[in-house]
Amino acid sequence: MLPVLVAAQHRAMPFTRLTDCGMDPADARRLLADTTAGIPWQDAATMIADVQLERARVSEAAGHRTTARQAYRFASGALMFAQMAYQSDTAEKRDLYARHTTATAALAPGVERVEITHRGGVLGGWLCLPPTGAAPATVIVWGGLSGWGAAYLPVADAYTARGLACLLAEGPGQGESRLRHGLYVDERVTEGFARFVDLVEADPRLGGAIGVQGISFGGLFAAHLAAADPRVGAVVVNGAPAAPTVPEFRTAREQMAAVVGTDDPDRVTEVMDALRFDPDKHRITCPLLLLHGGQDPLARYEDQEPFLRAADPAAATVRIWPDGEHTLYNHAAERDALTGDWFTDHLTGQSTPKG
Repeated sequence: MLPVLVAAQHRAMPFTRLTDCGMDPADARRLLADTTAGIPWQDAATMIADVQLERARVSEAAGHRTTARQAYRFASGALMFAQMAYQSDTAEKRDLYARHTTATAALAPGVERVEITHRGGVLGGWLCLPPTGAAPATVIVWGGLSGWGAAYLPVADAYTARGLACLLAEGPGQGESRLRHGLYVDERVTEGFARFVDLVEADPRLGGAIGVQGISFGGLFAAHLAAADPRVGAVVVNGAPAAPTVPEFRTAREQMAAVVGTDDPDRVTEVMDALRFDPDKHRITCPLLLLHGGQDPLARYEDQEPFLRAADPAAATVRIWPDGEHTLYNHAAERDALTGDWFTDHLTGQSTPKG
């Protein structure tokens, strides 16, 4: 029997999620073993990251840049999960996420940091380009309450391998946008995610065809943006509630309060009520792909069904894995191949690269 906190961490961050979001499988096993043995989650994950960062340093000094990049990727993943030990925005969480950002930045030039001014702050993200350096279409991807930006580098790999560009967004309430610049989720959150569409349109290397993908709670934001912004040419929703409520899981409740930027439960409820996706009011006219895991404890199929009702039945596709975990951690490779091919089919040919 694990202590309550450790059991909750293992439930929220199982092996499949750790590897799906970029950790080395051996590191993921060690993290779960070390925390089972009593090492605090953040300490165990940080120690793993430090080993990978030293490996990267030694490899760089020896001229082995490919090995160094791999180690930086694994360190980035470990630090992403280290900061998840803190639900509220403590100094420790900010420091760990800043270290994660630094490790990810070491992947340049293959991964480019982007920043966009918005409402007195800065929204951040990571742009990944295909080998050609230009793309006929771009997919903007974001997460939800706890996994953001570079957590989805494996998704970007699947897209760039197919010739698409991928922009990993840290929107309002996420990543550095929240932890460093104080941008939170509110009734106008869609405007923040639309700023990433502006960025894609302004980059001459990127084609005009744009898709968006929201993972976990972020799927709600993706659906809202697809309904509100005609520039969105295709949308993927993966594991999102259409009518968000304050969840029963304590960690998820704390995460929701953090993304809204308040401990006032009435204000959190007010924002969630305003973000409810009503298919009678919000219509999705572009192609929609809805992904669902039959074993998802956070988003039932009925919770996502309103997104389908908002879309044109002729342009809406559903894919269900009966044994799928939340956001399909346990089917990551197949999931990313499916969405990569789907975006390619729906976005390429709509436009050509600019410039």
